[in-house]
Amino acid sequence: MRNGAWRGAALIGLMVGMAGAEPVVAAPASAPAADPWQRPAEAPRGAPNIILILLDDVGFGAPGAFGGPVATPVFDRLSGEGLRFNQFHTTSVCSPTRAALLTGRNQHRVNFAIASGSEVAQPGYNGIWPKSTASMADVLRRNGYSTAAFGKWHNTPNWEASPVGPFDRWPTGLGFEYFYGFMAGEADQWAPILYRNTAIAPTPDKPGYHFTTDIADDATGWIHTHQSLAPDKPYFLYFAPGATHAPHQVPREWIDKYRGRFDQGWDKLREEIFARQKKLGVVPADAKLTPRPAELPSWDSRTPDQKRLAARQMEVYAAFLAHTDHEIGRVVDAARKAPGGDNVMVIYIMGDNGASAEGGMDGSDHNLADIFYGFGAADVATQLARADQLGSDALDNHFAAPWAWATNAPFQWMKQVASHFGGTRNPMVISWPARITDRGALRPQFAHVVDIAPTIYDAVGIAPPAAVDGVAQKSIDGVSFATTLGGKAVTPAHRTQYFEMFGNRAIYRDGWIASARHSFPWQRTGRALSVEDDKWELYDLTRDFSQAVDLAAKYPARVEELKALFLSEAQRNDVLPMVTNIGFDTSKPSLEAGRTSFTFHRDGAPIPSLTGAPLLFGPHRITARITVPAGGADGTIVANGAREGGFALFVEGGRLVYQNNVGGRHWDEIRSNAPLAPGAHDIAFELTGQGAAARGRLSVDGAVVGETPIARVALPSYLGALCVGRTCGTPAARGYKAPFVYGGDIEEVRITRDPPARR
Repeated sequence: MRNGAWRGAALIGLMVGMAGAEPVVAAPASAPAADPWQRPAEAPRGAPNIILILLDDVGFGAPGAFGGPVATPVFDRLSGEGLRFNQFHTTSVCSPTRAALLTGRNQHRVNFAIASGSEVAQPGYNGIWPKSTASMADVLRRNGYSTAAFGKWHNTPNWEASPVGPFDRWPTGLGFEYFYGFMAGEADQWAPILYRNTAIAPTPDKPGYHFTTDIADDATGWIHTHQSLAPDKPYFLYFAPGATHAPHQVPREWIDKYRGRFDQGWDKLREEIFARQKKLGVVPADAKLTPRPAELPSWDSRTPDQKRLAARQMEVYAAFLAHTDHEIGRVVDAARKAPGGDNVMVIYIMGDNGASAEGGMDGSDHNLADIFYGFGAADVATQLARADQLGSDALDNHFAAPWAWATNAPFQWMKQVASHFGGTRNPMVISWPARITDRGALRPQFAHVVDIAPTIYDAVGIAPPAAVDGVAQKSIDGVSFATTLGGKAVTPAHRTQYFEMFGNRAIYRDGWIASARHSFPWQRTGRALSVEDDKWELYDLTRDFSQAVDLAAKYPARVEELKALFLSEAQRNDVLPMVTNIGFDTSKPSLEAGRTSFTFHRDGAPIPSLTGAPLLFGPHRITARITVPAGGADGTIVANGAREGGFALFVEGGRLVYQNNVGGRHWDEIRSNAPLAPGAHDIAFELTGQGAAARGRLSVDGAVVGETPIARVALPSYLGALCVGRTCGTPAARGYKAPFVYGGDIEEVRITRDPPARR
């Protein structure tokens, strides 16, 4: 708060004193000059407001300003009034990029080698953000900034991402004074599980709700409130929507704009993008378009049905990106229209990695279920029959892998493949009208996501602290490029950078890069464990922008030199031993591990399905004491999961029902043979036996009212939550719509399961 505001507060205090309070006695003139009010730190004079925007799973060749087929007028406008960066790099996966972005340290040094949820019990991979790497938000807050984060947060370990915390690795524990968004790698855009600060926030109940629009509304409201109350205090706003990570969900009217725009297929689209990139100058005139790898099918090899399905998938993806850019424009406009709008630095990073091929060769419209249950995508005919629903609240859709390759033009590969720029090079623009005069210019120097924090510190006029709350801070790995904002392009200061993800790895040094690809992103399991046989490639980036010409055979000594440098950097950054597979480490902390009994109440907060809620893979029992009112009542007793998997115990048409949803592909249902009479009842569902011998049994007041074989118990969907008395998010059960609130009383719900030795 500036001095004028403090004088106003003092005046209010004086008026209160005049109204009858005890008079304030001034200190003697000889008293020390210490400030008794402990006023907060003030930012350097003229410090800019900062909006940092990070999209998810967007390829280098997707946005319009970089030759892409998607209309991104906000990104394009900012590039015209600011600077374009065409050699900016990320880590190839979301959580590591975000940790590196917000700390200025390499991903493994912040313990984010891989995405949250896949942590491994070793340094560099455990997903525990160390106190020795304070976030940029925390540093700016301590230097007089207001701070807020909106959207996706995927940097808190699963075992801490529940309503009981601990909260020191949530956004509000890492320097953000306000947070509104979801705590996961992805979310249903139509029905997300939301948090405001550390408390569950209900999804707004309004027609046409969409998450990106919601956070844009919240962010603009936050800006307006901040500028009303503290216009002289700068702010740092981090805006990270879930887009364009799967599920690709977007209003229908946006999809209709792209109808028929991708019928030419991915091979032709990639050529069109490349031609526009050269025309726009975002790739050099001598750049080469890298060929389609043999592992990806050509468009011409696809059947007519495969082509129709794939084209529709790409229409939905393009609409999702265009819609996101539009909503971002509302946030930027709110900031620019406020007093001092020219002094708002907007950093817009188009993707935390390259476009994603995790949807497989034909895409998927139940993508999470395909991953967790190992079903594999539904056949093309099945997907095509429901293609008109892509983007809606009925499906969890992802496009075919070759579209990722196409929109990563002109580079090789895609997300997860950290060895090549298709996984790690993303478009970035920076707009700052008060400072940038070389508007619309291209900045071609090598830069990395770790460079953003030191660049912002330089722009603000502060230095990263040596210690925070008594904890010595790790050195910053990034290199500031702030001098390029107010002047011309300069020789790259960032000279060395390693890349690594699932064994896919590379090392950059002074214009050369050595690359070794280890695995494919569509490989769910069975990745090769050994990296010793991986082939190393070599590229001279000063002459080969797109990694098109492998020079390893011509310069073997340089390859060996760079391989040795990679090992040195890997050792220094906690990369070794490399983890090449996505695994589930059962030694990780857990709120439900070791427990056999759980009690839940109707007034409890929703519990994210894979955080604290009991996993019911073997014999278990769900009991509840409910009251049916005189007129009867339908609704949810308890449910866990979402559309892509879980269970629900509910009353429908007066009858007690249990449904087990296996990945949105198979449902087991037990329905009571008679309606529940008014009054109090003890109801129960019990699963006995395992595998082919397992049976589900429903009972009311001790009497069995229905049973059926249940050979496979559902893993609750990552997108859902356990709730009592209502359904949170999308329903795991078929036949009703959320929230399906129960109209009677529920005393409590108890879940018991066999001890681990028996399960």
